[in-house]
Amino acid sequence: MIVLGIETSCDETACALYSDERGLIGDRVLTQAVHAEYGGVVPELASRDHVRYLLPMVGGLLRDCGVLREEIGGVAYTAGPGLLGALLVGSAFGAGLAFALDVPAIEVHHMEGHVLAPMLDDASIKPPFVALLVSGGHTMLVAVPEIGRYEVLGESLDDAVGEVFDKVAKQMGLGYPGGAALAKLAESGRAPTHAGVQGGVPPFPRPMTDRPGLEFSFSGLKTRAMQILRQVEAGDAPEQGRADVARALQEAMVDTLVIKCVRALEQVGMRNVVVAGGVGANLYLRERLSATLVQRGGRAYFPRQAFCTDNAAMIAYAGWLRLKAGQGQMVSGFAARARWPLDQLSPLV
Repeated sequence: MIVLGIETSCDETACALYSDERGLIGDRVLTQAVHAEYGGVVPELASRDHVRYLLPMVGGLLRDCGVLREEIGGVAYTAGPGLLGALLVGSAFGAGLAFALDVPAIEVHHMEGHVLAPMLDDASIKPPFVALLVSGGHTMLVAVPEIGRYEVLGESLDDAVGEVFDKVAKQMGLGYPGGAALAKLAESGRAPTHAGVQGGVPPFPRPMTDRPGLEFSFSGLKTRAMQILRQVEAGDAPEQGRADVARALQEAMVDTLVIKCVRALEQVGMRNVVVAGGVGANLYLRERLSATLVQRGGRAYFPRQAFCTDNAAMIAYAGWLRLKAGQGQMVSGFAARARWPLDQLSPLV
């Protein structure tokens, strides 16, 4: 069975093909450039670009992969969570195509797609594990005893990790989205130092790590970074100062994530962590978490860099798993959900 995956939850227009025999046949992702001048995603513009590009993208993918429409055995589309208008474009397209081809369709949870993304390249990844979902919209720890069963252990009470990176990067003039640029700048930053020591900036706190629980709070780190940034930009070496702030912020954010991951593993009695979402591409996070879990006899799994951000390959794969489990339906309508709790999903069996 060949499954066509459709992803339009935010500002990436994407489609992919996944099959029983060939695995991932091909995928396409268009990151909408229209939002850069606004410093963030404009929902109406995102919806319009999905309408403009989705149909030709799917046609081009089928043509380039040598797949006929008649060979599609099911359609998987992101039904939530995300921007409602953007989701409606992909949901209407996916359900409409499935109806026209007389094949089943399956609604896919965007975050489940991210959780399963590392399995596209590594079939050995099996539950149980803890999933760390880190992106511009989510910071969440989830226990995964089996695929389809998710227990949210803790999440951010305010800003998401990627949101903080992007906002501070924007303040530094690094553009939007700026998380990757901020991580690159951090490479030339000096280690945080205490008052009275030459070089660097003061260390940033590791919020909510001095108390029990698995919740996160990053708004204070964002505020501290902005305050120190204004100070260093008024100093004699603003370029080095910005790099120092980037390094201090990145280290504080990553340390907090690693501490909470270890705490989550201890709480649920698991050993491994699957990292998903755009911040999963951060190399410092990959190095720190991997080293920490190896010391504990566990392992951290990450998607390939291209599958950290929003993509349709993960949607096609998640949909393929659920269609194989008999959860697809012949189309009688479609739905989209701006909010969709992950723990509401049904197990595969």
